[in-house]
Amino acid sequence: MKAVAINGYGTIGKRVADAVAAQDDMKVVGVSKTKPDFEAEMAIAKGYDLYMAIPEREKLFEDAGVQVSGTVDEMFDKADIVVDCTPEGMGAKNKENIYEKRDLKAIFEGGEKHDAIGLSFNSFCNYEDVIGAEYARVVSCNTTGLSRTLKPIADLCGIKKVRAVMVRRGADPAQVKKGPINAIIPNPPTVPSHHGPDLQTVMYDVDITTIAILVPTTLMHQHNLMVELESTPDLDDIIETLEKTSRVILVSADKGLGSTAEVMEYAKDLGRSRNDLFEIAVWKESLNIVEDELYYMQAIHQEADVVPENVDAIRAMLEIETDAQKSIEKTNKSMDIL
Repeated sequence: MKAVAINGYGTIGKRVADAVAAQDDMKVVGVSKTKPDFEAEMAIAKGYDLYMAIPEREKLFEDAGVQVSGTVDEMFDKADIVVDCTPEGMGAKNKENIYEKRDLKAIFEGGEKHDAIGLSFNSFCNYEDVIGAEYARVVSCNTTGLSRTLKPIADLCGIKKVRAVMVRRGADPAQVKKGPINAIIPNPPTVPSHHGPDLQTVMYDVDITTIAILVPTTLMHQHNLMVELESTPDLDDIIETLEKTSRVILVSADKGLGSTAEVMEYAKDLGRSRNDLFEIAVWKESLNIVEDELYYMQAIHQEADVVPENVDAIRAMLEIETDAQKSIEKTNKSMDIL
């Protein structure tokens, strides 16, 4: 059983830790925190060994009554691989200053730049390219959402060009210091946004242009896609393909799932920890083909959709499983993913 360290036990890190703990071919050897907050206490309550990311803060943890198992360096000593879930930009520094010097394999999140890591990953698009790799970056929540639905469409009928409008949440639910509160912000105000080039790090040949805006919500991202197809199938073929694609669900407004708020209510009713929706929700009514162009809308739970990809990346990089579909199926089963 392979040993996995989680460096950074925040929004993504705690979810990755739970996902790894649910597998039978890997285990969590520790998680790290920079301060003794409620997440540090919850990590211990869940049975994870907690390590200090900043050793100089040992007294801070002692004064707070939070028992640590040692420093983050001691955690790394026990690991076959580390999943770096530290704040944006820290992962690249950790790669250079820590992981490379230790010859320790590492996975990074979408907040890191592709060029800084050298290899990006999506379970459905380029699993084989990451087998045995030293370092890989799981693409962002938005890029994961694009990959999940565009790859099966490309496999079915080919894609000439994609245009996508990314309506992004302003902040995660717990991020009280971010916004906007009463504004819609072009983010960036230039075209294209970074999402298209990011998709091309895993779907290498796709022709895509994206624009993005921030809106005052914390629930989900929402995408509006216009896809020029190489061949034009029946709409029923598109629907059937997406229905058969794991980690994608079709939802219907006429069944009460007409908004991101209602989709997240559905996620709550699934009874999962933290109400997570690992799947990409595509509105069935939005699917339409006009001449050779496919239109659809989808929603992405930004806190959760990349989590199963992290598990698959661990299997690929440690060569636990070299077959992408087998890893995807194993991860899905262990996490009750549709």
